[in-house]
Amino acid sequence: MSASSVSSNNAAVCIVGGGPGGLSAARALKRQGISYEQFERHSDVGGIWDMNNPGSPMYESAHFISSRDLSGYADYPMPKEYPDYPTNQQIVSYVRSFARAFGLYDNIRFGVSVRAIDKLPDGRWQVTLESGEQRTYHAVICATGCNWDPSLPEIKGQFNGEIRHSVTYKRGEEFKGKRVMVVGAGNSGADISCDAATYADTAFISMRRGYHFIPKHLFGVPADEFAEKGPQLPMWMERPVFSGILKMITGDLTRFGLPKPDHKLFESHPLMNTQLLHHLQHGNIAVRPDVERYDGDEVVFKDGSREQLDLVLYATGYKWSAPYAGKYFEWQGGRPQMYLSVFSRIHHNLFGIGYIETNSSAFKLFDAQAHLIASYLREQGAGPERVRAFDELIAHDDPDLSGGIKFIKSQRHTVYLEVHALKRYLKKLHKRIGWPALQDGDYKPMLKPQSEQTAQREKNTLKEAA
Repeated sequence: MSASSVSSNNAAVCIVGGGPGGLSAARALKRQGISYEQFERHSDVGGIWDMNNPGSPMYESAHFISSRDLSGYADYPMPKEYPDYPTNQQIVSYVRSFARAFGLYDNIRFGVSVRAIDKLPDGRWQVTLESGEQRTYHAVICATGCNWDPSLPEIKGQFNGEIRHSVTYKRGEEFKGKRVMVVGAGNSGADISCDAATYADTAFISMRRGYHFIPKHLFGVPADEFAEKGPQLPMWMERPVFSGILKMITGDLTRFGLPKPDHKLFESHPLMNTQLLHHLQHGNIAVRPDVERYDGDEVVFKDGSREQLDLVLYATGYKWSAPYAGKYFEWQGGRPQMYLSVFSRIHHNLFGIGYIETNSSAFKLFDAQAHLIASYLREQGAGPERVRAFDELIAHDDPDLSGGIKFIKSQRHTVYLEVHALKRYLKKLHKRIGWPALQDGDYKPMLKPQSEQTAQREKNTLKEAA
């Protein structure tokens, strides 16, 4: 690489990714006066929520899994005209309006991929773009998320039909005229199974284990809102109370062929999907056990039963990866091991946003993570003695953020945390190190006038047309 290809720049921080997490980071840095540049390989912000973003796992029927009023960014709630559980198209529109409202578009370079980051001898980062251009920064925030690299199990035998991963799935019409089985019972797997139940000639869902189902509404309000606004009980009391409510509402789900859960409520992700129960109740879809092997036109299950199928769609999740930065992360069980799922314990100017599994809406967590990163970088700029105490925590602190829940032993739960435990810990952490916590109203002075937001929208429209 010639010296002429290395660009100088005045930005202190590089943000990789223009999805919801990257925008949280940008707003937090901007508020604290920290210069940054942001790179997004797609033509606009939105990340995985934009179906037009190549490689996005989004599909037409996808909705937000957390409710509208609890899911928005700090100081920028979702529009009241949105439904309780917004569609993916509405989320994209909301994220873009957020970027306009806080003037975040100007610092984003669209259509630019980051190929690699490399640590320089002086501790800074050399960022290599796909074009070969290289730029140097004090810090890098990885905000490209973890739902881009499909995970497919290895199954013995030969299948004459079609095998796909859910990342390739977009709409229910793809199932018409076919005998379809969806493998996997995460929330996406449950969603797509409902599409199969509606469109396929015959539909099945293959489940490795049973799960607890939580209706999206309890007593007329979104379930997460009910849990958040109800009496805040200790977890040892909350689970029996909540389990009792669910039992009254859903009853014994094994009567529909669903396996009995092998864990207590909240020890694995529950399914927020009563639509799947509706289709099971009406015989539109049937449950099958885990797949043992393929045999020509048939799938053989671990109980010895068989089904002749045309399409097997794996909704089996994603490998967490960051190809441009992965060598600088510590990996365990396929998950990066970072302090509070944010701070590299080795490189004190390398951060991640979105590498987290939790029982809460993501956007407000992104805000909490971004605020802490910005506060740390601000203090770094004032001298190493200002961050020495926090550096010690990054290196050695290992808080219990389980909230008293014994999560099942699985790859997914390697970095799983309980959101209320995290909030309590962050409150204590800010008090301990003397950095102001994020408060309601902190971001309101940054809001641009509506006329400027409209002008930015028109500018983006003209850019897309060109």
